[in-house]
Amino acid sequence: MIEEISIENLGVIASARLELGAGFTVITGETGAGKTMVLTGLDLLLGGRGDPAVVRSGTDRAVVEGTFVVSDDVARRVEDAGGSLDDDALLLARSLPAKGRSRSFAGGRSVPQAFLSDLAADLVTVHGQSDQLRLRSPARQRALLDAFAGAVPVLAEYRDTWQRLTEARARLEEWQARSDERLGEAARLRAGLELLEALDPQPGEDDALRTEAERLGNVEELRQAAGRAYAALAGTGDGAELDASVLVDVARRALEVSDPELAALSGRLAEVSYLLADIGTDVAAFLTSLEADPDRLQTAHERRAALRDAALRLGVEHPDALAEWSSAAAARLAEIDGPNDGGAALREELAELTAALGARAEQLTAARTEAAARLSEAVDAELAGLAMAGAHLAVGLDPLPEPGPWGAETVSLLLQPRPDSPPRPLGDGASGGELSRVMLALEVAVASPEASTVRPTFVFDEVDAGVGGRAAIEVGRRLAGLARVAQVVVVTHLPQVAAFADTHLLVSKSIGATTITDVRAISGTEREQELARMLSGQEDSDVARRHAAELLDRAVVAR
Repeated sequence: MIEEISIENLGVIASARLELGAGFTVITGETGAGKTMVLTGLDLLLGGRGDPAVVRSGTDRAVVEGTFVVSDDVARRVEDAGGSLDDDALLLARSLPAKGRSRSFAGGRSVPQAFLSDLAADLVTVHGQSDQLRLRSPARQRALLDAFAGAVPVLAEYRDTWQRLTEARARLEEWQARSDERLGEAARLRAGLELLEALDPQPGEDDALRTEAERLGNVEELRQAAGRAYAALAGTGDGAELDASVLVDVARRALEVSDPELAALSGRLAEVSYLLADIGTDVAAFLTSLEADPDRLQTAHERRAALRDAALRLGVEHPDALAEWSSAAAARLAEIDGPNDGGAALREELAELTAALGARAEQLTAARTEAAARLSEAVDAELAGLAMAGAHLAVGLDPLPEPGPWGAETVSLLLQPRPDSPPRPLGDGASGGELSRVMLALEVAVASPEASTVRPTFVFDEVDAGVGGRAAIEVGRRLAGLARVAQVVVVTHLPQVAAFADTHLLVSKSIGATTITDVRAISGTEREQELARMLSGQEDSDVARRHAAELLDRAVVAR
């Protein structure tokens, strides 16, 4: 909802401040007074294209600011863009220089012009000859019918099911596309498992074989080294009087004196003596175990070669990892060949989701079909009262070859201006005034009396074009009815429409050295005077004033 709009240096408007009411607001004034500039300013705030030619002559820039009450969703989008609300109100601004590029602001933060355009759909709906129809797009038409049918929750369930079905189809297609790849993988896994089953590798086997092969390949060298060590330890070789055991024992006995420190060292030498004896025993055992075995050496080399060849063929970094590969390969092969393979599960899921989508599509189609008849009837009734008797709104539901993301049919709104003319898409073959009245009829037909924290805003321009008399009164009555659930702003030249307004804004100009336009709210006598001017062009005419007063009285009663 728009609370206020401020305009500076835009066309003939030097400075103006418009406070818009929550209900029905009309903007009136003589031709050329600047009513169009009010809508131009609003268009700039909503991200419209800025034309430097509208900047007031003699000034360097035009500035338009607006205060809006917005939904939580819009507030979040502004906050995501870096802006913030001021006392729960959103401030938008647009600066249009006479030369150069315009600047846009939302919530105190500079934003791209496109950001204002994106917000516009959630802030204000403008109906006029020069504006893009809100309901021209099939998506908007479908959304309107679904809202009228109360089918939004059903559509949400349908959309969720359709999304899950789409994802399941993609997964199954991917699974099927990889079928040959999986068959090849299974064949490779089986071959590898057969190889390892015959080879039967053991954890740590390669390291053990390497150690054994090195020992068998160096038997003589090891025997000589161990023999020399044993002789030195046990004193069995040449120079036995110098063997390690004897020398350590001599040193130990030499330290067996009364000095405590030397006695402690003697004890430690005793430990060394015992350790040397153990080492000597182990060296003797090693010497005994050494035995040349060329056959065993050949076997160890062949076994290591087989393990390394298997690791290379299977892409394993080290032979010791073959056992781990075997375990993982067996699990993967079971996954590929198992009775409940991924393909079967995906096909089952796809069948279930397809059935669920069909059921929800039937619900959605039934709701739309029922609502289409009601909407057509309601809009036709409104059009009859808006000087478009014989006009008919047809709601087309065309089945799709298969359910799509928004249902099993497309939705289209078609206008038949006269009984003898064919239905045509909205916007084709109708005047701007007729289109505005069709939009008004639609908005009135779908208007919901449910309470809302944020009232939607509708701006109508030329809604009264080509009508007068009783039809004009009906236009005003319907605008007032719509204003019970929405904020309605209308630029009009018909007093019958203006009489129904809750807030009446008068655009007037004074001509001196420069033309200055003023916008102000009027009521009471001033309002009667303006309605009289609109009726007869003579605001001081007593007859016109009485007629204006009568219009106001009847408009109040009509509500």
